[in-house]
Amino acid sequence: MSAQNLLVELFIEELPPKALKKLGEAFAAALAESLAAQGLAAAHAAVVSFASPRRLGVHVEGVLARAADKPVSTKLMPVGVGLDADGKATPALLKRLAALGADESAAARLRREGEGKNEALFHDSIAPGATLADGLQKAIEAAMAKLPIPKVMTYQLADGWSSVNFVRPVHGLVALHGAGVVPVTVLGLEAGRETQGHRFEARVSPVSIQNADSYAAQLRDEGAVIASFAERRAEIVRQLAAAAAPLGLVPVEDAALLDEVAALVERPNVLLGKFDEAFLEVPQECLILTMKANQKYFPLLDTAGKLTNQFLIVSNISPADASAVIQGNERVVRPRLADAKFFFDQDRKRTLDSRVLGLAKVVYHNKLGTQGERVTRVQAIARAIGQQIGGEALALKADQAALLAKADLLTDMVGEFPELQGIMGRYYAQHDGLADDIAFAIEDHYKPRFAGDALPRSDVGVCVALADKLETLAGMFGIGEKPTGDKDPFALRRHALGVIRMLIEKNLPLGLSDLVNIAFAGFPQGLPGQAHTDVSLFVFERLSGAMREQGYSANEVDAVLSLNPAQIYLVPKQLEAVRIFAALPEAPALAAANKRVGNILKKAEGEVGATADPSRFVEAAEMALFAALGEIAPRADAAFDSGDYTASLQALAALKAPVDAFFDHVMVNADDPALKANRLALLNQLHRTMNRVADLSRLAA
Repeated sequence: MSAQNLLVELFIEELPPKALKKLGEAFAAALAESLAAQGLAAAHAAVVSFASPRRLGVHVEGVLARAADKPVSTKLMPVGVGLDADGKATPALLKRLAALGADESAAARLRREGEGKNEALFHDSIAPGATLADGLQKAIEAAMAKLPIPKVMTYQLADGWSSVNFVRPVHGLVALHGAGVVPVTVLGLEAGRETQGHRFEARVSPVSIQNADSYAAQLRDEGAVIASFAERRAEIVRQLAAAAAPLGLVPVEDAALLDEVAALVERPNVLLGKFDEAFLEVPQECLILTMKANQKYFPLLDTAGKLTNQFLIVSNISPADASAVIQGNERVVRPRLADAKFFFDQDRKRTLDSRVLGLAKVVYHNKLGTQGERVTRVQAIARAIGQQIGGEALALKADQAALLAKADLLTDMVGEFPELQGIMGRYYAQHDGLADDIAFAIEDHYKPRFAGDALPRSDVGVCVALADKLETLAGMFGIGEKPTGDKDPFALRRHALGVIRMLIEKNLPLGLSDLVNIAFAGFPQGLPGQAHTDVSLFVFERLSGAMREQGYSANEVDAVLSLNPAQIYLVPKQLEAVRIFAALPEAPALAAANKRVGNILKKAEGEVGATADPSRFVEAAEMALFAALGEIAPRADAAFDSGDYTASLQALAALKAPVDAFFDHVMVNADDPALKANRLALLNQLHRTMNRVADLSRLAA
């Protein structure tokens, strides 16, 4: 059976640009997976995907013309049912064989397996391997069905009667195995070798693909199309850098914009445009956003990160004289920038403070009231946090910043560009003459907005950011809007991680339980009390995941978090101490002993004493353990109280020998009740000493 490379291409009307990359990858992966499942391609065959605005394609190496035959063993029925007393086939067996396409003579060749009542009849046969024509037909249909298409189009075929559904109308199908066409049909189209190149710049039309391996090169040379999405994107990056370098400028970095532009052009050509310098009076975030979002341009920044009046255009055509293309784009961008300047000028005619009352008319959530009511709650939380972190002065600033933090939602600029909320609030606050720490807190209270985002720059910003996120968590959990599975419409996981990052990275000595109580204090009493616990558990779950992502093991994280540490900012330090302790040679034995002690104390009846009475000791081993505790516990406790968790845990290593001796020579559950109670009290002392930093029993194998 000969193996040759396979090429499949669907030639389609313009595909949705934001989905193109995923569509191309999904189509290639699903088609190759189906071929492998049918035995027509190796499971790890090299696969290359192609995706341009008007095509989805895939190249698979080493595809067979026909899959290998496969032995098939089919269990039929118990021997007692399939054969009569004389060993002849029963009607039931004959019927089953007929269903498999076998005649009566096959009964004599059946295989038996098992013993007694479990003995069964098996029919062995050879299943012919799938042909490429049949297998590819199945693979293409399966790949198309699996495409991540949120909405499909219904369109008529060329006969004018039949209708089909797909992401966009398909106008061509190429299927080549080596140089030969594979006879498959899709959406009323028969496979061939011809496709279309660039609408305006193709050298040949149509492009006749010679073989599966010449596809990309022929499209590039004859069709003026870079078929590979990755190659086209890389070419855009190269041209952007080449155009910006002579000017000493840098294009704005935006991976999503690069993906979208790569999905809009078939052969990129980067051109340089300019706009009036007067527009640079508008905050650069506004100009950058309007150029990226509306025009798909790449604004140019100087070495200091300041926006210039130049930008790069990624064109889909390469005329000898590009001046008309450049001038056309410059004409188009001017009214966009003029709108941004108009919004900015109009917004500055009113102070942020004057807009606050308007928030009372903006619904936040039908169960949680208006934005105005929400602002009042955030203010109260921010004031309380500010009081704890920096006293009355910080509390007053946090209160003012929280009052103004949402006011820019009522500005024209944020109404046009919601992505600028907070950023515009900062500009308008500075225009109103407010101090920078207040202004930047207005911008920063949304931070961190995503993984790796910067934290608020000042204590004022931290107070308001914590308050905003805690209020959201309390409110949404209070009305039962909890995340489920992969659905988190209110970004509560992100809010919880933001709280965690600020507490840890800013070293804030704020108790989580206290913060949750403060957050709920501003809400009506009708919110369920259980929500307090739910929010705390939710934050700890996110903390557990975050620590595991940083490389700590599940056992290490569980050991620390099982104690419900009051101060989250200390958790990384505790985890590091646990990791160092776990590497000690004494650690496994101590962890196992700690687990044993915990189990004994759980099973103890009645209240266990806090301290043992040395006068009641009988065995030398219990006296030795008491003496060791008297020496080691003060050192471990002192190190713990000073925040040196590593030293606190390392001090426990000296307990291994006396603990081992205790369990070797002492019967805890003695017949004498007083002796038993005293030994339980001793174990209680040991348990408290060992588990201040973490529950060491969680480290036991």
